[in-house]
Amino acid sequence: MSLRVTEQSSNYSDLDKMSTLELLEGMNAEDKAVPIAVEKCIPQIEKFVNELVDRMKKGGRLFYLGAGTSGRLGILDASEIPPTYGAPYDLVIGLIAGGDSAIRKAVENAEDDYNMGWEDLQKYNIGGYDSVVGIAASGSTPYVVGACEMANKQGLLTACVTCNPDAKVTKVVKYPIVAIVGPEFVTGSTRMKSGTAQKLILNMISTSTMIKLGHVKGNKMVDMQLSNAKLVDRGTRMIMDETKIEDYELAKSYLIKFGSVRRAVDAYNSGK
Repeated sequence: MSLRVTEQSSNYSDLDKMSTLELLEGMNAEDKAVPIAVEKCIPQIEKFVNELVDRMKKGGRLFYLGAGTSGRLGILDASEIPPTYGAPYDLVIGLIAGGDSAIRKAVENAEDDYNMGWEDLQKYNIGGYDSVVGIAASGSTPYVVGACEMANKQGLLTACVTCNPDAKVTKVVKYPIVAIVGPEFVTGSTRMKSGTAQKLILNMISTSTMIKLGHVKGNKMVDMQLSNAKLVDRGTRMIMDETKIEDYELAKSYLIKFGSVRRAVDAYNSGK
């Protein structure tokens, strides 16, 4: 059995003897391979997103599922959807092997349970037009593979984000997304290049989906939540740009009154 790409020995030796500058330059050089690897995945990402959007327009949700770093990346991406796009908190859901406590501290053997991923998904009454993305750098994590296999058998839309070609999870999903970034700078440390590739791909999936679902107008996040002063200021300036209002305080008053850039602009344009 050949060694998985993500487990292959680093292209660099004697890291412990390198200067700080040599370490930083080495990591940076390795990182440059990541966007190239992700670019090669775009055709498969496109197919998945197009089908995902169709299903979400019919009421489906998106579930991310992973263990360790992969699980945390899914939760990170999912948690940003409501504040960024004003979408419901239960529209994109991130699950991690071992539960929420595993976000901060590893839960021993949690990722090795083949049935637990599907059991976690069932807690959300998963079905219908829901979709599942399994995230696993190795592509062999039982928690992820088992959940994706069951989801696929149940007729859900499935995809995976992995960094190993021909990995187990690629055999059980409809849309395998495989970013081959090569060996890690620190051998086997998939939170590095692999994690960066996964983050980029999740960004692409969620952002393009939210745009297609109508949460962006032009290039503006017109449905973002006004959760801090910075976002209120950003929203006010977006209203000024869209409506040509020159009075900052007037634009801000519309934003505060109507609660979102979209509703404020609509109200102003309708003369309310």
